[in-house]
Amino acid sequence: MRYAFVERHRDIWPIVVQCRVLQVSASGYHQHRLRQAADAGPNRPAVQPGRYKAVGRLSDTALAVHIRAVFAEMKGAYGWPRKWRELAARGIRAGKERVRRMMKSLGLQARGKRRFKATTNSAHDLPIAPNLLARNFSVDAPNKVWTGDITYIWTDEGWLYLAVVIDLFNRQVVGFAMGERMTRTLVMDALRMAWFRRHPAPGLIFHSDRGSQYASNDYRQLLRDFKMESSMSRKGDCWDNAVTETLFGSLKVERLHGMRFGSRRQAKDEVMDWIVFYNHRRLHSTLGYASPMAFEQKWLARQISLAA
Repeated sequence: MRYAFVERHRDIWPIVVQCRVLQVSASGYHQHRLRQAADAGPNRPAVQPGRYKAVGRLSDTALAVHIRAVFAEMKGAYGWPRKWRELAARGIRAGKERVRRMMKSLGLQARGKRRFKATTNSAHDLPIAPNLLARNFSVDAPNKVWTGDITYIWTDEGWLYLAVVIDLFNRQVVGFAMGERMTRTLVMDALRMAWFRRHPAPGLIFHSDRGSQYASNDYRQLLRDFKMESSMSRKGDCWDNAVTETLFGSLKVERLHGMRFGSRRQAKDEVMDWIVFYNHRRLHSTLGYASPMAFEQKWLARQISLAA
């Protein structure tokens, strides 16, 4: 009955808002629609999960509801360009300029950019790998070039450090680790997660800054064990690892800025929630406003089509 109510009012109220009010899951609603389509037989067009039926021109009041719902769902991360694309993906027809003006009139503004200091220490005598990446951030296939870095998050219990591994192909976070100390173990745990999840072929390039964690003997041995090639940024040049810097900026600006965490556990939960959102939902301008996972799925579908 609840899903039927959502279906009847899907052109008026956002699905995610209705599901939240009715205390049902949006994914369950889409599965319900799929079952309906299957029961209707082959003559009825299939409805894909996560797809929305296009609706006619909405009134300003109805559009404002959708805009507020997306803004709340994305926790203030989206400005009007991403907001317009998200609405379009949901079948909400509205011009770019109309969405921009309405966001302004509603007082909805994406969080602004902030600068954050570096965390790793490159003042050491450990071996430095050559810069194999050379700022070539465009990669034509998954699991060919990964990048890694560390950032920090303040909690009432002290600092929480986050290490990530990103696949440059689709900007996906393929591995991460969090801990109380900024040690080589932290970055090694992030790399292990990425390797066990992806199992890349030998020869993958792993790029990082010159931090002592990445230059340590243990980390370099782990790269050899995984048959990866080490690459490091030039001294003091954060632009050589700009992708991870951008990721951390998005995390802190879009989600963590202004939040206070009473414990490291609370901060970890928020970071993990954002990483899931980032990988599966967040529209990435570099990827043609697709999420990292959607971008890779489209690429895989093209490879299968070409091989057929």
